[in-house]
Amino acid sequence: MNGSEPEPEPVNYYDYSDWYTDNLEPTKSPPVEIVEPCDPTADDQLFHICIAAVSLVAVLVLAAIRHKTTLQNFRRGAPSVLNALNFLDHTQNRGVAIAVFTLLFCKLCVLVLHPVPLPLSKDNTPALKELWKIIAIFYYPILYYPLLVCGTLRSKIGYVFGTMLAWTHLVVLCWQKIDCPKTPEMYKYYSLLNTLPQMACFAYLGITYPLLFLTSSDVQDKYKEDVDDNYYKTYVKSLLKKRPAKTSPASKDTTTLKDRIIDKVKSYMYRPEDDFLLPLKLVISGAVSFMAIYQVMLLLICSVIPILHIVRAGINEDIAFLLLGFNIILHEDRMEVVKIVIHYTWCLEICYICAATLSAMVSLVMLSRSMVLHRDNLKVLYKGSIYNEFNIRRKSRVSQFSVVHWMGFVGSQAAVVCLAMAIQTLVFFFGFLVLVFLVFIPILYGQNLIFLQIIGMLWPLWLLLFLIVAVQHAAAHFAFVKKDAGTRNLENRSALFLLSYMLFLMNIVVGMVVGLLRMAVTAMFNILHLGRLDISLLNRASENFDPGYLCYSRFLKLEVSQTHPVMKAFCGLLLSTSGLEWSGAGHKSKDAEEACTTQPGIPMVDKKQHKALTARRARYRWQLFLTLVNNPSVLGYRKHFQSPASDSAINGSLNRPSKEGTASTDSPASN
Repeated sequence: MNGSEPEPEPVNYYDYSDWYTDNLEPTKSPPVEIVEPCDPTADDQLFHICIAAVSLVAVLVLAAIRHKTTLQNFRRGAPSVLNALNFLDHTQNRGVAIAVFTLLFCKLCVLVLHPVPLPLSKDNTPALKELWKIIAIFYYPILYYPLLVCGTLRSKIGYVFGTMLAWTHLVVLCWQKIDCPKTPEMYKYYSLLNTLPQMACFAYLGITYPLLFLTSSDVQDKYKEDVDDNYYKTYVKSLLKKRPAKTSPASKDTTTLKDRIIDKVKSYMYRPEDDFLLPLKLVISGAVSFMAIYQVMLLLICSVIPILHIVRAGINEDIAFLLLGFNIILHEDRMEVVKIVIHYTWCLEICYICAATLSAMVSLVMLSRSMVLHRDNLKVLYKGSIYNEFNIRRKSRVSQFSVVHWMGFVGSQAAVVCLAMAIQTLVFFFGFLVLVFLVFIPILYGQNLIFLQIIGMLWPLWLLLFLIVAVQHAAAHFAFVKKDAGTRNLENRSALFLLSYMLFLMNIVVGMVVGLLRMAVTAMFNILHLGRLDISLLNRASENFDPGYLCYSRFLKLEVSQTHPVMKAFCGLLLSTSGLEWSGAGHKSKDAEEACTTQPGIPMVDKKQHKALTARRARYRWQLFLTLVNNPSVLGYRKHFQSPASDSAINGSLNRPSKEGTASTDSPASN
């Protein structure tokens, strides 16, 4: 080579200038709508200052009226302004409490993303934003507390204040959303969709309070003791009714597969029962969990889908050069590359929407199943099977841990549902991506079959595993299981031992696959049931290490110990027969002889009827006494419990424990 010849210039593999032509113009992406911040004419700060003052005045007026009424006519256990919320009282209006708790949860979802979390201050300094959020967490419960007080005090003035407050909140909220339906945060209509449940709750309260005002008495609603509620009597009557005979095991074996599937589907559907009501806090937990599913679903969709729309709108010919830099060539034509990438982003969006929708559906199914199990667990615990249900050997009594878990159960349930939906959406989205981009699209276009090729290369292993399992099943069916006179037994034991030895190494390979499947099934089970506190994600022996299930079990035991319907029916029966009914200041029956009859005030009947009624009443009282023998709510009032500590009686049981330290469960309450 002659040294005078010039050296060849190095090839620039990243020079794509020859791709451009003079007649080709770059693709113009559609303009992206920019939403400017909007200030409604109904100023939020001024509204909250006014509504907070009105709420304070309403509480003070109701407190004065309640104090005056209490002094004039003392009523034991009557609610007050500071004791208006009673979860343990079945006589309270459940809809009002559910609406207020739902409002609080919706407000929490708003203040987390709102630039000004505390409406009383417009200071949005980043250093003080977290402080305003903490203050707002305490501000909104105080703001909505009058809505709860107006419904539980049962006075016409309270219903008037409740109607006024509910409609004021609703009108101002609708006014603000009509003025500013679009907001710059995430999706332009996110704020509007987020406030729709709040509007529904305010509208419900605005309709409920006028109806209560119209149906209430002229003076003031008569306070009704919880033990006087007819629900408890109805529950006891349903327990004492004759049950239909149980089906025999032979009839269960004859059920078809269709009937079993229908029964399984029905077990996941919560249907209310007339003679059994869930405690109020469990109902609130279900309503707040349902609202959590809606809010998290809305947040997941509105935080990701608009970003994908913006990305898809900004795709042009430059994406081809970007992919070529990673040595990815989708097509020689740049316009075809743009179309392919847009198609892939569309598939990505569909996968995410399907994952979020599937997560919401799974959460709804699990919520319905949880409500069914709440009712079943309560029925079992009402019968006294505390140890068998929770697998612990300790006395069920009120403790500081049970009270703390009782207070935090609704919040814990809502938080767990939100966390479970986020994790489920992420896992389902990854699964849909694998199916779409590694299975469906390669099969549809006949290209990039790498994933399927790797699986296909392992066909000898899959065939070997299938043959090993099939051979063992066939040998067990034809050679090792002996059917004789309707019974089954082993035969050919020598051949069984020999085959087990010969397939030992191959069963190790099968065990590896079983281990991987076990990990996948366990992970999927825990992910699907993460939002449920009524079941433990650990095994039976380690349930106490699951903080969610421990919170649920302690909550349920405290609920049962304080709201047992048979115990309350028994107390109501004692009050009615002894003439201690509380109506106003309380009064005794006119005559002891009239108290022995079924209706007070009726003259004494003949001796035979009186004797029969007395015997029947005594029999009912003994039945109630035997039913209440294992009820932990009355344990502290028994003499043997108030005496020095002794382990001779577990949970007030009449039977002495055995030498192993366990009590007999053959009590009338468990039957």
